[in-house]
Amino acid sequence: MEKKPNQAPKRPKVADEIRLNKYIANSGICSRRDADIYIQSGNVKVNGIPVTEMGYMVKPGDVVNFDGATLTPEKKEYILLNKPKNFTTALDEGQEYRNVLELVKGSTNAKISAVGRMDKNTTGLLLFTNDTDMIRKFTLPNQKSSKIYQVSLDKNLKYEDLEKISKGVVLDGHRIFIEEVSYIDEQPKSEIGLKLRTSNVKVVRAIFEQFSYDVLRIDRVAFAGLTKKNLPRGNWRYLTEQEIINLKNV
Repeated sequence: MEKKPNQAPKRPKVADEIRLNKYIANSGICSRRDADIYIQSGNVKVNGIPVTEMGYMVKPGDVVNFDGATLTPEKKEYILLNKPKNFTTALDEGQEYRNVLELVKGSTNAKISAVGRMDKNTTGLLLFTNDTDMIRKFTLPNQKSSKIYQVSLDKNLKYEDLEKISKGVVLDGHRIFIEEVSYIDEQPKSEIGLKLRTSNVKVVRAIFEQFSYDVLRIDRVAFAGLTKKNLPRGNWRYLTEQEIINLKNV
């Protein structure tokens, strides 16, 4: 039976041990680097005992005291959405388009954000998290995880243009490395599969517009190893422990 969008999926267990400096940073008190200074100076206690060891691992149930205050860092949440049309990650596109956060409402009380941007016409996989390190990691221009898009064009893509795209494209003075581009089996030649590292769908659109094609639809079918398997359009789910580990190791 398919899960309804407003039903909370079962939450997977996530690895619990965390470095003391990250535990402090997650609480919003200071950065990891500053936390190291406080730890070395003896201002941090775990279960009432001062800890000065760099790399100390905090375990479930440990009580961390920072400069006299008990810390309660926010649990990291990772939620995958199969985004439908007419929802946007932007907050300034007018009232006729709703924000994607509506679609994951009820998944968590944490303040989550989408990883990257998607306009109203783009569909497919969109990751949400309150892990600022992961958000930053997957929005860096030189990050190394692959994304796969199905792109629908206004006309058939000429084979010579497909060949040119496969060799890489220069946009705004920056060369975009194309891992793979191909026609989709048993589909019109206007349906194209594109594999590259960027999570910026504007880049995907610009690649084809450079060759005088209008992009009608973009569907992200894979994101850094995550797929739409068993995730109907408009539905969301929590990432598994292994998926979170995989993303962190990309």
